Amino acid sequence: MKEGFCWQVACAAGLEGVVARELRALGIGGVRAENGVVAFEGGAAEVARALVWLRAGDRVQLEVARFPAATFEELFQGVKRLPWDSWMARDACFPVTARCVSSRLMSVPDCQAIAKKAVVERMKSRYHAQWFAEQGALYPIHIDVRRDVATVTLDACGDGLHKRGYRPLVGEAPLRETLAGAMVLLSGWNGQRRLVDPFCGSGTLPIEAAMWAAHVAPGERRSFTCARWNTLLPGGGEAIVREQNQARAGHRPPPGEPVIIGRDIDGAAIAMAREHVRRAGLEGWIRLEKADVRRTPLPTGCLVLTNPPYGERLGDKKQAEALYAALGRAAREAGEVSLRMICAHPQVGRLIGRRPDSQRKLYNGRLECRLYAFQFD
Repeated sequence: MKEGFCWQVACAAGLEGVVARELRALGIGGVRAENGVVAFEGGAAEVARALVWLRAGDRVQLEVARFPAATFEELFQGVKRLPWDSWMARDACFPVTARCVSSRLMSVPDCQAIAKKAVVERMKSRYHAQWFAEQGALYPIHIDVRRDVATVTLDACGDGLHKRGYRPLVGEAPLRETLAGAMVLLSGWNGQRRLVDPFCGSGTLPIEAAMWAAHVAPGERRSFTCARWNTLLPGGGEAIVREQNQARAGHRPPPGEPVIIGRDIDGAAIAMAREHVRRAGLEGWIRLEKADVRRTPLPTGCLVLTNPPYGERLGDKKQAEALYAALGRAAREAGEVSLRMICAHPQVGRLIGRRPDSQRKLYNGRLECRLYAFQFD
């Protein structure tokens, strides 16, 4: 593969700027933020860095082509002319997915079938075979048809980047790891100030905060599909292993006492969080407590970073509103508290007891939310 190929990082709407800043901080060039996607340029070293270190991105893909596709014939010919037979070995596994938006081609199953057929026809011309076992290296192909233009990408990840490896257990209404990572980056936390999550659930936010403070790379313990793209990305597997080894060697030791506190009223959630913290190897950074925000004071001068119950999602709006009010009281009583919370309630400022200093639209799954910032002197 040539240096300077275009890669795409898919991310949740509202996080494009966060991902772009992450990529630039990693020394990666050609960064361009678009709607739901951040593009960058580079070879094996750059994509390895992105895969191992990105905290807020969902998926990294290699863009291999973009062409007009107003008809199925244009789609077929556009996919067929790509050198699949040079990129993939005869036994390669190449599943095809598709998405259609505002185009004359709006049948996802048909687009997938036609693109698959085009790849097979190209492979036939090289290997003179009528069928392919598809038992080798994985090359997940995605066809995005948008406004009659097809973009063909290859998924470099396999599992999404939110799969850090520490969370096999899932609690009620879990927070996606990449959104939690983005919240840590947006919070302005310096890694030394006391950080408290009063509604920690299964522990995702405290763990993502601890990973950032400890300089633990999100992708340092997992595998990626592009590591086996020997022809398309020569040296990719070695670059990923090298980046992962360097990341593990750069961990910061925990402080004398945990700087992060995770609390929840649900003892089962705390037990789940404790297991996830153990799997992440971050016990020295996080203290977990079964506690009720209505009865447990906050430390003076702390940063509260939290994803409280929304009500709409958990089925109890009144209880959620009471918890917001209790959180606001606890912050006022503690003093010098910075509060960062994500929620979907339209009147959260009234419930907290003051106007938010700032707010940013984000999406928790498909639910439109706001990341609110409050400062209590």
